[in-house]
Amino acid sequence: MKLHEYQARELLAGYGIPVPEASLATTPEEARAATEALGGRSVVKAQVHAGGRGKAGGVRLVDSPAAAAEAAEALIGTNLVTHQTSPSGAPVSSVMIAEQTAIATELYLSVLVDAQLRTPVVMASQAGGMEIERVAEETPEKIIRVAADPVFGLWPYQARDIALALDVPPALVRPTAALISSLFKLFVENDCTLVEINPLVITEDERVIALDSKIDIDDDALFRHPDLAKLADPSQDDELEQRARNAGLSYVKLDDGSVGCMVNGAGLAMATMDITLRAGTNPANFLDVGGGAQEETIAEAFDIIVSDPDVKAVLVNIFGGILRCDIAARGVVMGAHQSGSGLPIVVVMRGTNAEEGLEILRKSNLNVTFADDLSEAAPTVARVIAGGAA
Repeated sequence: MKLHEYQARELLAGYGIPVPEASLATTPEEARAATEALGGRSVVKAQVHAGGRGKAGGVRLVDSPAAAAEAAEALIGTNLVTHQTSPSGAPVSSVMIAEQTAIATELYLSVLVDAQLRTPVVMASQAGGMEIERVAEETPEKIIRVAADPVFGLWPYQARDIALALDVPPALVRPTAALISSLFKLFVENDCTLVEINPLVITEDERVIALDSKIDIDDDALFRHPDLAKLADPSQDDELEQRARNAGLSYVKLDDGSVGCMVNGAGLAMATMDITLRAGTNPANFLDVGGGAQEETIAEAFDIIVSDPDVKAVLVNIFGGILRCDIAARGVVMGAHQSGSGLPIVVVMRGTNAEEGLEILRKSNLNVTFADDLSEAAPTVARVIAGGAA
């Protein structure tokens, strides 16, 4: 679950991390009043779950309350399109009005889980304010990585070493190290998957401030944090992902793909996408129906997949176990009829009641091509999309 910047700011402040003075505005009048309270100058920041707001016009420096109201009116009620959103953008229902800060230096700081090391890692860089992915690709030597102990956490000396590696002024080494330790504590205590400050700034009067922040919470841990769960903003979610969540399904939208993948099991999903990629075509999405889905749930899953306009063909890869193949097949037929989809479907079915499931699909009059295994199905779906014979 992602937090808005204003929510992340409040969480950071609760851990003693210095943040700019700011408030939330949902109307131009509130933006005007907030800017007046800040002395007549502010930064108007669109609140969306996406990066790249500045380049998309979602962050605006204003020099008067009237200009703040004008900026808020231009943003609130619109969709902001950035490199991290869909082409339709993310809806802006509020803006954060923050004080303008005299910046001397911009730094980068984050805590995330390293899947290979299986422990939280603190990442920092003197190249703050930039896209950290580009920094890591073009100048990886500018990235500082410090792995925390999986049991004891981040030691104080590690936080101090990071501050020294960032080359902060001597007077700011101790407060920067304290900030890093507080950020790590926030990460652990709130079951975060990512806490990012970009930029972490040193001001002209030598203060260290978390100017912009991003926090992601592990969905599976939200039952431990009901106060954080209340901060969810469903309006920022992909519509199809929200539909899947409401149906108890796991759906993920992917970029630049054309194959909709229906599977039962996370491992099977990974294998399906890997082999599909090797066959020369990209998955547009994948949907894991799980083990106990009924026909109606399968039908909803199929409808969600084909509702993605990028999908040109559907790859159904089912290994029957708790979910029997005949139930999956009836659900696919039901979903195809409900959605009115005529997209080609490539099917692999093995396991419990596989023959019954395949027979249901053969008699369905749907545009179905059958494959014996995934290594055959992946190139088949690539040929179908290319317009060749299956």
